Amino acid sequence: MRPPSAREVALQCLLAGERRGAWSDGYLRNSIRKAGLDRRDAALCTHLTFGILQNRMLLDWHIGRLSSTSMEKLEVPVLNCLRLGIYQLLFLDRIPVHAAVNESVDLAKQYSRNPRSAALVNAVLRAFDRGKGELPQPEALSIRYSHPEWLVKEFSNTLPQEEIEALLTADNSQPPTQVQVNTRKTSSEALMEELSQAGIQVTPHPWLPDCLELEGTGDLEGLPAFREGRFYVQDAAARLAVLASGAAPGMRVLDACAAPGGKSFAAAVAMDDRGSILSCDLHPHKKKLIEDGARRLGLSCITASIMDGRQLDPTLEGRFDLVIADVPCSGLGIIRKKPDIRYKDPAPLENLPAIQRDILANVSHYVRPGGTLLYATCTLLRRENENVVSSFLDKHHNFTLSPFQLPGSVGQTEEMVTLWPHRHDTDGFFIARLRRKG
Repeated sequence: MRPPSAREVALQCLLAGERRGAWSDGYLRNSIRKAGLDRRDAALCTHLTFGILQNRMLLDWHIGRLSSTSMEKLEVPVLNCLRLGIYQLLFLDRIPVHAAVNESVDLAKQYSRNPRSAALVNAVLRAFDRGKGELPQPEALSIRYSHPEWLVKEFSNTLPQEEIEALLTADNSQPPTQVQVNTRKTSSEALMEELSQAGIQVTPHPWLPDCLELEGTGDLEGLPAFREGRFYVQDAAARLAVLASGAAPGMRVLDACAAPGGKSFAAAVAMDDRGSILSCDLHPHKKKLIEDGARRLGLSCITASIMDGRQLDPTLEGRFDLVIADVPCSGLGIIRKKPDIRYKDPAPLENLPAIQRDILANVSHYVRPGGTLLYATCTLLRRENENVVSSFLDKHHNFTLSPFQLPGSVGQTEEMVTLWPHRHDTDGFFIARLRRKG
């Protein structure tokens, strides 16, 4: 039995997302490893999977124009074979037309129960290729950039209208993988040299020290530099949150919603592994993720524990110099890394601000007088960000906003900051620093 090709693995990932609700990034990593794809095929598979999810509504619009069978009646595998083919014809100039068409047709033969599906896929893709020189464009931003209408409206409530298209474009981009150097074990220069020797394209982040941007990585976790803890994967935005917190050697820190541990790791490195970090999560299986990461990075100041951020633990009251609350959120700031987030049902998101307010109010009890409480999310919605902080301050007069300064394009002193993909070239992220009066 032959191993699956890059296109077949991409199709399997798309089907898993639609049929089982699997998240594309995690499922894709495991599938690439299981299929044994080399670096080149792994890159193609990733590009196809993410690109199709980023442009799914646009691809479906074109399929709807050309298919003799209505979208509702197409089998899910057939629809995804069509998406796979049209995406390549529309966006990947270096892929020969015959390769894009023929393998999509072959996959339709394998994955469809209807013997006529392959002919339909062939006809639609050939018709699309013939008309590629004069393609119509949908007028609606929602379809053109494959963001559901409700999401475009949400962003319009926060951003100036002239920036909406720039954000949607950024959401559909493919950012480089960003990693943070574990300066307890190596330097940026040494790590850059090591990764370059492994065939990875490495550039230093333009304004964040000890942050590297990688391309052509293949299986990062298989690299000796990863296994031996010389770096950890983390976007610049999450690292900026830790910089804003002011974590410093000797501090007592609580990371209240920590898994998989990135902010705890960044804080421990900033603290030179001196002091203590209690790194907590609600789910027992995530405790091991934090422990494994800390062990790999050689960070001994981190202790992982299970904790419900909404339930008061009297033994922790007033114990910490710094409490980090990176709370559960809608995740709408990381669409460019998890493109399928945009297609999730928005109804459950309405309950998130209440959960966020509860967590923030509860963990505030753990901050010592004079200490710092950092609130962070990876979303761009005011109701989960500024509104939660304002509601907290209205009820907790023993806390006040505390200004901080960040490097690079963020720069200026702030008390609350929203990082935008199209403005800062980071994940979308919100940071607010509060101080307990004392």
